[in-house]
Amino acid sequence: MVKLNKIYTRTGDDGTTGLVDGSRVSKASALMQAIGDVDEANSAIGVAVVALGDDPLAVALERIQNDLFDLGADLATPATDDGFAPSEMVLRIVQAQVERLEREIDAMNVHLAPLRSFILPGGSPQAAALHLARAVSRRAERSAVAATHDMPLNPAALAYVNRLSDFLFVASRAVNQNGAGDVLWRPGATRAQA
Repeated sequence: MVKLNKIYTRTGDDGTTGLVDGSRVSKASALMQAIGDVDEANSAIGVAVVALGDDPLAVALERIQNDLFDLGADLATPATDDGFAPSEMVLRIVQAQVERLEREIDAMNVHLAPLRSFILPGGSPQAAALHLARAVSRRAERSAVAATHDMPLNPAALAYVNRLSDFLFVASRAVNQNGAGDVLWRPGATRAQA
């Protein structure tokens, strides 16, 4: 259980931060960039939740927000002798969480017309918020992959953050009247206006 009595500790004043195992890394490390980008994705999803109001999709997004805290803890926990196995004391993203995202993507996608063009981020305010969250989650994925050049990360965590941007893309189309409100890219359409 987390208990925070004091928000500042001064332990990071030297430019380092602690990982779950007690080791310290630079706040500028690739790993900390990934953890920060996951946090930013979570915040962007929070904006989408507020924009969605009573839409049932908000419940799924709140569950994802909780998963992203798990993901941050996973990234901040170096591999143990058991690799990336979860335990009572080690929080890890598991394959079942990735599969849940896949099922939810498939359920939303059933109602969508096939894409015939790329989509510009927008349409409704709710879809725009989801598109922004999608773009931030893509950055979080790139950062996590970059961090694997320095240390191994949980493959399920990497799969989760990859699937997350897919979820957010399909969700943006779903709230845009199942794609009818999507703003389509028109290649070269503005050249004559230059």
